Amino acid sequence: MTTAPLHSDIAPSYDRDTLGHGIVHFGMGNFHRAHQAMYIDRLARAGKARGWGIVGVGVMEADKRMRDALRAQAGAYTLVLKHPDGHFSPTVIGSVTDMLYAPEEGQAVLDLLASPNTHVVSLTVTEGGYPVDDATGAFVATETTRRDAADPRQPAGVFGYIVEGLRRRREAGIAPFTVVSCDNLPGNGHIAHTAVVGQARLFDNELAAWIDDAVAFPNSMVDRITPVTTDADREFVRERLEVDDAVPVTAEPFEQWVLEDRFTDTRPPLEDAGVQIVDDVRPYELMKLRLLNAAHQSLAHWGRLIPLVYAHEAAVDADVAAITRAYLEREARPTLAPVPGIDLDTYVDTLFERFSNASIADTLARLAQDASDRMPKFVLGAARDNLVAGRDVSIAAAMCAAWAAGVRGRAEDGSEILLDDQAAGPLSEAARCADRAQVPEAFLGLEQIFGSLGEATVFIEAFRDAWERLERDGVRSLMRTLAS
Repeated sequence: MTTAPLHSDIAPSYDRDTLGHGIVHFGMGNFHRAHQAMYIDRLARAGKARGWGIVGVGVMEADKRMRDALRAQAGAYTLVLKHPDGHFSPTVIGSVTDMLYAPEEGQAVLDLLASPNTHVVSLTVTEGGYPVDDATGAFVATETTRRDAADPRQPAGVFGYIVEGLRRRREAGIAPFTVVSCDNLPGNGHIAHTAVVGQARLFDNELAAWIDDAVAFPNSMVDRITPVTTDADREFVRERLEVDDAVPVTAEPFEQWVLEDRFTDTRPPLEDAGVQIVDDVRPYELMKLRLLNAAHQSLAHWGRLIPLVYAHEAAVDADVAAITRAYLEREARPTLAPVPGIDLDTYVDTLFERFSNASIADTLARLAQDASDRMPKFVLGAARDNLVAGRDVSIAAAMCAAWAAGVRGRAEDGSEILLDDQAAGPLSEAARCADRAQVPEAFLGLEQIFGSLGEATVFIEAFRDAWERLERDGVRSLMRTLAS
C-alpha cells in the first residue's frame, strides 16, 4: 500500500507540495524522524513551514532500505508516542518529502546541496560518525575522507558531500547553507565544523578557509528516547490504525531541542514549534550528556550483568537505580554549571520517571551499543574534570569495570552478553589481556577510548578495586557498597 499513511485519519492536513526542500538531512534513522522531522511537521500544521520540507540522505548500505520504504509511502510515516500509563498517541509525519540513497543518487544529492532553496543541512550520523579525535578535538583523516579528498567531485562520505556542496555554492555565488549537528556530542557544532573544514583542507586550503569564515555550525542539544522499531510496533500500526507502514517509529512523549541562534542564512521559525533558541547551548548539552546519557550507560552496564533486558527494569531495580543516582549526584552534578531555567534535582527525578516508562521497552543492549563511542563522551569527560578538581571518581571507574565485565561476554548467571560495538575487536582483546595477565588495568590501555585516564593513578586504582570486588563479591554487593 504505497501511500497508506496519507489516507489515515491522523494524516497531515497541510499541503505537502508547499514544503519544498529547505532542509537536507544526513542520517534518516528513528531519532531524526521522531525529533527534528516532528518539529518541522508541527510547524507545517501551523502553516509556518512553507519551503522547509526535509529531504533525507543516506550513505550507508542499510539506508537503501529506508529510502525504498519511505518512497513507497511518499515520505510519510507514523510516529507513535508511548505514554507511561500505557496509552498511545499516533501521528503521521509528513515533513519528509523524499529520501536519496547517495551511492546510487550521488549527483542528485549534490544538486540538492547546491540548490539555492537548500538553507540547512542537518546531521544525525551517530557519535562515532565524525572524523574528529575525542581527546584532542583534532580532525583525523580516515579512509573515507582521504578517498573523498582524492576525488572530491564524486564523494562517498557525509563530509565529502557537504564540502562539495559548499564548493559548488561558492562557485555559483550562492550563499552557503548552515550545518546543524543533532548528534549527542559536547560542542557538536564545533565538532561538525572541525570535520567539514578538515575534509576541505585535505585538498583545498582556500576552500577550507572560506568555509571556516562563511559557514555557521550552531551547537544543539536534542533529547527524546527513541527505541528500535520492532515487528510488534509495525503490527500495532497495522491493526490499531489500519496503516500498512514499513517504517513507523516510536518514542517517549518527552521532547527537547535547544539550538544556538547562529545561522548562515535564513532558518525555519523553530521557536514556534517548541524549540528553545538560545545564545549558549553548552550548559544544556553538558546537562543532557552527563546526566541523561551517562545514566543510560550506568543502567546498561550494571543492568546487563544482573542480568536485565530493558531500561525500565534497570531503572526500577533498587540497586541499579541507587548506583545510578549516586553517580549523578556525586560525580556528574559537580562538573555542571548552572543551567538557565532548569532545576537539576527535578531534572534527575524526571529522568527516572522517563526511564521507568515500560511502554517504551528500550533495551539495555541498545543503550550499550557502541559504548566505545558513548562512554568517552558521556562519562569519561566528567571523570577527567573530577580528577583535575581532586574529586572522587570511584563510581565512574566502577562503571568502566562493569562495562569491561560485559565485554567479557557473560552475565553473573552465566548467560551471554552480546558485544555490539565498532571497537569490539580491541575491546575484547583488552579484556582478555586483563584476564590472562591478571592485570585489570590493561583494559584501560585502550588509548583511543580512555586517553590519559589509562595513566591516572587514582582512576586506575579505583578501576582495579572495582574489578576485583566484582569478581570476589558480585555485582549487587559492589553496587550497594558504592551507593551507600
